[in-house]
Amino acid sequence: MKLVTFESVSGAAIGLLDGGEIVSLADPALPSAMVDFVALGEEGLQRAEALRRTAPRIPLAEAALLAPIRPRNNVMCVGKNYHEHAREFAGSGFDASAKQTVPDAPVIFTKALSAIVGPGDGVRVSDDATATSDYEGELAVVLGAGGSVYGYTIVNDVTIRDLQKRHVQFFIGKSAYTYCPIGPVLVTADEVDDVGLLRVQTRINGELRQDAPVKDLIFDIPQLISSISRAVRLEPGDVIATGTPAGVGIGFDPPRFLAPGDVMEVTIDGIGTLTNPCT
Repeated sequence: MKLVTFESVSGAAIGLLDGGEIVSLADPALPSAMVDFVALGEEGLQRAEALRRTAPRIPLAEAALLAPIRPRNNVMCVGKNYHEHAREFAGSGFDASAKQTVPDAPVIFTKALSAIVGPGDGVRVSDDATATSDYEGELAVVLGAGGSVYGYTIVNDVTIRDLQKRHVQFFIGKSAYTYCPIGPVLVTADEVDDVGLLRVQTRINGELRQDAPVKDLIFDIPQLISSISRAVRLEPGDVIATGTPAGVGIGFDPPRFLAPGDVMEVTIDGIGTLTNPCT
C-alpha cells in the first residue's frame, strides 16, 4: 500500500494512492495524522483497505502531496554508511568528526523536525551564508510497533557542509529550515520483496550524481534499528534515513554545491521520485 499525506480543497488528510487517485482516509474511525495511523499497525491497514471501495477519491492532480509522515522523535540519520561514500567523505576535507574512514559502529545523528518539508517544496539554500549546501539522497525506514519495519520512504538529507565541519558534529549542519525533504509516499513493507535490491539515485538538474543499491549499506537496516534502540526509545512512525551513497557534491573537485534554481530529484524504484527545487 502506498500511503500519502495530502492537501486538497477540503484541507489536509491522509490517504492511500490508487493509480492516479487518492483514496481519502479522512474517516472518524481513523486518526488524521500518519504517525497515529502507523501506530495502529495491521488494524489500520485493514480499515484503509476496506475504505478503498467506499471512501471519496481525489484526482492526484487536484491534491498537493505533503511530507507523508512527521515522526514524534527527530529524524534519525546514519553517516558514512556506504563504503564508497565513507571514503569520499574522508577525503573531502569536511569530515572533522572522526578519524575512521569506515566506521566500526553506525554513526548516528538526527535532523530537527522543523527541517521537514514535502515533495515539491523549496529548500532554502539561499539562506546558507556559507554557500556549502549539499544533497544526500537516502532510503528511509518508517518504524512500526516494537521496532519493526512498517514501510519505506525517501529522505534528502540536505546539509550545510561548512557548519557540519565547523561544529565537529552533524546536527547543526543537517537541521536548517527546509533541509529535510521527505516523500513522496510511504510504501508499506509488504510491497518490497528485497529491500537490498532497491537503488538510490539522485539527479541534480537532470544529471545523475548518485546511483547505488541498498545492499551496499555498511550497516543494514536490522543493525541500525538494533543500535539506535539500545539507547533511544523508538516509537511507531519514527523515521531512520539509512545513509547516502557516493556522489555527493563534496565528492567532486572542486565541490559542486547547491545553488538557487537547482532541482534535486531522488528516485527509488517502488517508492517514486522526491523532487525539490532549491530556492
